[in-house]
Amino acid sequence: MTRLVFALFLLAVAVLLHARLARHRRRDQRLTERWAALAVDPYHAVHDRWWPEDDVQAAAARLFLDGLATVTRRGNIAVTPAGADPARGAGHPLPDALLAALRRRTAPAPLGNVLANDPDFGPARDEFLAACRARFPEPGPERGSCCLVVLGVAVLAMQMVLGVVVLLDRVPRGTVEWVAAAVTAVALAAQFVWLDRDDRLRRRNEGRDRVAERLQAEGPHPALVELEARHPETAAALASGRFRFRRGRNHGRPRRKRRLPVD
Repeated sequence: MTRLVFALFLLAVAVLLHARLARHRRRDQRLTERWAALAVDPYHAVHDRWWPEDDVQAAAARLFLDGLATVTRRGNIAVTPAGADPARGAGHPLPDALLAALRRRTAPAPLGNVLANDPDFGPARDEFLAACRARFPEPGPERGSCCLVVLGVAVLAMQMVLGVVVLLDRVPRGTVEWVAAAVTAVALAAQFVWLDRDDRLRRRNEGRDRVAERLQAEGPHPALVELEARHPETAAALASGRFRFRRGRNHGRPRRKRRLPVD
């Protein structure tokens, strides 16, 4: 009878462990569904992509499509008369910050040069991205006492060892002992399965960036898609200008070589 009671105890512990695991999985599923339903700013969604497809490139494309900036064949960007008007704006913090940077320029320059030399655009971009990320707070860790966790692990390990000892102590005799042995074996197997699945769940959540996962689900920025469809030459020039950090005052013409005076 003692063997059967102990077997039922092991089975109850296994049920409680799997119920806890199921609760954690439901919590993760609810978090995933909630994050999937959150609206993402299109500029925030592409901020960590490679240069020709990131948020800065999208902001420049939006300024061009709205008639606030022009792009030359060499990728130099400058404000138009409409963009130079202080009363005009792009209607979004990031394109507005880029427009302000272009207004501070005295001549057209490639986008890479603007970003490298303008002192105010970088902080404005960081402030915008921080505000966007603050809308997606990471779920905090579950509350619990460290001592209780350690005690629970110790009790779990002890009862698993006792279960193995009881199961392998001697050959069961009679129906009750055989039933107790079967229940003990099932309970121990369920607990070992729980250890494996709980470890997998914990490793999957360690270092998990839910913000990055949510942003990766978004497609390219609409402004870049529209610019590529309507003005592919401008899109290519704007992308090439992102990799140039010098303004190039000769407008693409070869520079004259200085000749030393001949004696």
